[in-house]
Amino acid sequence: MIIAVTLLLFVYLVYALINPEKF
Repeated sequence: MIIAVTLLLFVYLVYALINPEKF
């Protein structure tokens, strides 16, 4: 469960880095 949350947070961070104009 914790691994899934960490993975989701990592994906969110990568998405924010790729698309900074949406944040």
